[in-house]
Amino acid sequence: MVRKHINIPVFIPGAACPGTCIFCDQRGITGRLEMPSHREVIRCIEERLSTIDFRDHSVELAFFGGTFTGLDVEMQQSYLRMAVPYLEKGMIHGIRISTRPDMITPAILDMLKAFRVTTIELGAQSMDDDVLLNSGRGHTASDTVKASEMVRNAGFSLGLQMMTGLPGDTRLKTMLTAQKIISLGAGEVRIYPVVVIRNTPLATLFLQGKYMPLSLDEAVSRTKDLVILFEQAAVRVIRMGLHPSEGLISGSELVAGPFHPAFGALVLTAIWSDILSPLLLKEGYGGDIVIYVPKGELTGAIGHRAANKTMLQNKYRRVSFLTDDALTGRLFRVDRL
Repeated sequence: MVRKHINIPVFIPGAACPGTCIFCDQRGITGRLEMPSHREVIRCIEERLSTIDFRDHSVELAFFGGTFTGLDVEMQQSYLRMAVPYLEKGMIHGIRISTRPDMITPAILDMLKAFRVTTIELGAQSMDDDVLLNSGRGHTASDTVKASEMVRNAGFSLGLQMMTGLPGDTRLKTMLTAQKIISLGAGEVRIYPVVVIRNTPLATLFLQGKYMPLSLDEAVSRTKDLVILFEQAAVRVIRMGLHPSEGLISGSELVAGPFHPAFGALVLTAIWSDILSPLLLKEGYGGDIVIYVPKGELTGAIGHRAANKTMLQNKYRRVSFLTDDALTGRLFRVDRL
């Protein structure tokens, strides 16, 4: 039996980050700025474990939101050490951290290995040096290549994070970044369309008319193409769009850009819209149809706010969706009643 993967997220703000990225504001993105106390981390672990059967799930304690390996080594170890009792009891099966490509060294990897870190996510953001320079990242694409090789050679699972819509980025550059991420051997990826956060240099550029974010439709379209490309290469897409923090949902931290609290659902809706649209080309007006899709794909097939079902109801009198365990991937079949 394949265990379902679950992360227990702990958000570490960018205390150790150089702070040069023009798009970033930790408070606006994560909803917090203070470092979590040990008591908070333990409470987070305990509360999450109480809601799941860890015997049926692969559980990682995940330190997100900042540059973990840029923290003082003693602070890194103090956070990692909190997972030890749960690792020894088999309640947590590994630790995941996120960091910058230019903050990976052999000594750091040795320390992380000793504390049973299993997955390292690197914030690549782009594999185009001009885009990285325009965005104030402070590292190059070659830094990401070197760090990725070091992480994989040391036996860690590699995750990479990318953005689309950065200053100087294009659809072509976005796709080339994805192809390079695939070539680096990433097992998983996160995709973040750029949004303009208040009190960032990017917000200033936007207000000066020097930067224009992607529209929501364009962000969904680009991400749709990325998802298909990654899936074809067996790279798991584990996140699409920013986590919907209170500041982003309320708009208090959001200036502009393609933020949507259900961005991933919009992307899956678009993928299934392309798959199902040939049904609209069938000759004549349809009667009743039942569309069978793989288990786990039902929500995407129906679409966000039933968008795909509504699309098909323009041609067919009645449209129903059911699952079929025999179907895999995004195959489907149709019964006409």
